[in-house]
Amino acid sequence: MLENIRSFFARTMRVQGSTAERADNEAEERHRLHVAACALLLELAHADDQFTPAERAHVEAVVRRHLDLDEETAKGLLELAEQERKSAIDLYQFTSLIRENYDLGQKTLLAEIMWGVVLADGQIGQHESYMLRKIANLLDLKPGYLSAARKRASGEKE
Repeated sequence: MLENIRSFFARTMRVQGSTAERADNEAEERHRLHVAACALLLELAHADDQFTPAERAHVEAVVRRHLDLDEETAKGLLELAEQERKSAIDLYQFTSLIRENYDLGQKTLLAEIMWGVVLADGQIGQHESYMLRKIANLLDLKPGYLSAARKRASGEKE
């Protein structure tokens, strides 16, 4: 997984030079987190066995906006995350990384983004709802935070 991440970002972001070693370590960790978060979003999008164009557009837009990436880099990141998602045995490798590195605010924002993916096609599938609760549990997010994130994602007043 790390080698894929390194080569992808070396090609797209051109991190070079001797002063970049420390920055490389920080950037590598940040990129691992980005891949993990994207893999979780993709897992949710695939939970009902239908990755709709609306879900795809939502995931791409969210990744571009929240990670401040251009379209090509965002698509490359999502391709890498999809490969990692498909080769993963379970969600733990992604959720544990995020749980250990994200604060409560970041986890709550991720939950809101995940709800946005679930709601993107206009319906909440049983498998999507289950998968979202499972991911939230693995991230140590309490049900109240998940409920508030759903309301924000759907535009409801709290």
